[in-house]
Amino acid sequence: MREYITSDDICNQISMERSVFKGTFLVVEGVTDERLFEKFIDKDEVRIIEAHSKDNVRHSVKDMSSVRRDSRVIGIIDPDLDRLRGRKAKPPLFFTDCRDMEMMIIRSNALQDVLDEYCDQELLAKFTETVGPVREALVSASYPLGLLMYVSQMEGLNLSFKDLEFERFINPRTLSLNAGSMVDTVIFNSKNCRMSRKAILSRLDREAQDLEDQWDAARGHDTVNILLIALKKNFGSFNSRGLNEGELGGALRLAFSDQCFSETDLYRNTRQWAADNGVRLWELVSPDRTPLP
Repeated sequence: MREYITSDDICNQISMERSVFKGTFLVVEGVTDERLFEKFIDKDEVRIIEAHSKDNVRHSVKDMSSVRRDSRVIGIIDPDLDRLRGRKAKPPLFFTDCRDMEMMIIRSNALQDVLDEYCDQELLAKFTETVGPVREALVSASYPLGLLMYVSQMEGLNLSFKDLEFERFINPRTLSLNAGSMVDTVIFNSKNCRMSRKAILSRLDREAQDLEDQWDAARGHDTVNILLIALKKNFGSFNSRGLNEGELGGALRLAFSDQCFSETDLYRNTRQWAADNGVRLWELVSPDRTPLP
């Protein structure tokens, strides 16, 4: 039934609840976004509305502001490929940092907390000594796949990125990505690709040279899967052997603390919006339970 929910439905829900709630409505894409931001909101002043899609967030926030004249509705969405297309979010709609929520979390200290929990420290030290920091290795391995998705959308290739076997193109020892194997895997996973392997690789190389920030291209789903390979086949400890993608993603979200969130552009931008509009949005505390600014 969720696929039938429209932005008008979200607007109507907000308008009905507005009769008994005078605070701020935060509209988000899905249930994982709701769970994450529920940790940080001022629960007396903010209610979260799950819109079930990015377009529903975008349109409902715009309509509540411009049509229904409700100035206390704010939306947060993943930019996905919008930044690569040069698109920006206009308040009261805000982008997460990086390409999506998962990458915003991986860019924070939450990644180190998860590594501390699931890594064999001797093996991890050996990896960082020979390859470099895990965070940089993860992004370097995942951003080409995100760029390939961008090329597919721009060229109308309709490539399929569902249920990819990452082990086919990721070296678990170094986390390096083989671009040729990646393209072969995606083409095999798709139907009737109308661009040749050689042409795709050439276009991918041009896009990589023009890319200003790898974090704008790297996708959280891919990066978590690559981290999972590293934990299972390289530097993970015994308690990482049974992990799956969902559990690892959940661990990262749980490790994303008030302090982590306070250091994001998303927090700074939305806090400024809240101050400009005279509303309370977030309620963050430091590890010693003192309020964060």
